[in-house]
Parts: sequence; C-alpha cells; structure tokens
Amino acid sequence: MATRNKYHVTYSSNARWEVKKEKSSAVLASKATKQDAIDAGVAICKRNKPSQLIIHKMDGTIESERTYENDPHPPAG
Repeated sequence: MATRNKYHVTYSSNARWEVKKEKSSAVLASKATKQDAIDAGVAICKRNKPSQLIIHKMDGTIESERTYENDPHPPAG
C-alpha cells in the first residue's frame, strides 16, 4: 500500500483558511472561507490519491478527517 499524502486545512494568522501538505510550509491554497478551503483541499486530495484531508477548527484542534482511496479504517457494514 502506498503512503498517503496528508493535507491540512487550517486558519492562518492572516485571517484566511489555508491548505498545506503535512510537513511543508508551502501554502497550496488560501481562501477567505473555510468551505472554499475545504473544497480546494478535496480537489487536491483527489488529484493526489491515496490522500487524507485533515480539517481543523479556528483554534487548531482537529474537526474532521477525510480519506481518499485506501482508507485504513473503513466503516463496518
């Protein structure tokens, strides 16, 4: 199984929502709204499967996670 690419949607100090690849400081997308940043993150993840999008709250805590291809914890049933 290939290693998953991990991307994070976080609120930045410049009052924008950003998408970054884990362990990188490069901003892949910067958006005014959280939903726009999530949409950009989803598009990035779908182009770079297997991947995971980790969505953070404004305080930095994790709100939710989404995986694209090869989910290590698929739901039962």
